[in-house]
Amino acid sequence: MYKTLSGKEPSAGVLESSKRIVANMKRKPHLVIVLVGSDPASEVYVRKKIEKAQAVGIRASLEKLENEANESDVLKLVEKLNKDKDVDGFIVQSPLPPQIDQMKVTEAIDPKKDVDGWTSTNIGRMILGMSETFLPATPIGIMKMLEYYGVEIAGKNVVVVGRGNVVGKPLSYLMLAKDATVTICHSRTKNLKQHTQNADILIAAAGRARLITAEHVKEGAYVIDVGTSKLGDKIVGDVDFENVIKKAHCSPVPGGVGPMTVSMLISNVIEAAIRKGENR
Repeated sequence: MYKTLSGKEPSAGVLESSKRIVANMKRKPHLVIVLVGSDPASEVYVRKKIEKAQAVGIRASLEKLENEANESDVLKLVEKLNKDKDVDGFIVQSPLPPQIDQMKVTEAIDPKKDVDGWTSTNIGRMILGMSETFLPATPIGIMKMLEYYGVEIAGKNVVVVGRGNVVGKPLSYLMLAKDATVTICHSRTKNLKQHTQNADILIAAAGRARLITAEHVKEGAYVIDVGTSKLGDKIVGDVDFENVIKKAHCSPVPGGVGPMTVSMLISNVIEAAIRKGENR
């Protein structure tokens, strides 16, 4: 009765469109991914990003630093990539080791190459509705996913559980830009169910395994699960999918938002290359 909101089909559409664009470009876009340390999950994510980028014709390179790398090492590499005219866009894979300040590294990235859309310049331009902005890959991926499934946003009650800088905050602004009425919930919110039960669209981005149960969800709502946690050998999201899907449309983990994040990152890299004007 209710749809499983897979990210695979809409992601495939974005990637196919990207492939057509790249095929007609004189110079193939170049993405660089910086990986610091050997976090197993990060290594998997990076490999997927490189594989998908190469599949659409983008050049993708990996710059790897060891666990012992210090902040200065990372900042030097960021500065090198900022100056490299052959690099259209790059990301520094998170999380970073504890000795490195994520915000400081992010802010060192040239906003014109910030294809993750995380610098204060790009976030600020997004909030103000300005053009030539790189939108954060996961939030814009969620918006594209809802569009693919024909979900009307204007006038709807949207509840975002999680106020992080990567998903919660930017997604809230994107929803506002589409004329939704937005509520942001977080760890200090009292009576979470009171808010979530009123949501036409519920986004779970708190990073707490199976926080959202069927009791939190309104019948027929659209529920997007952004969380990833490990329970034993199983990867689970913030949503108790098996029970919520009986009551509402819901995205799975894995296979939901993840593919959209990768495809939108690739879309941003292509846009960065186009803005340089070398393909006009």
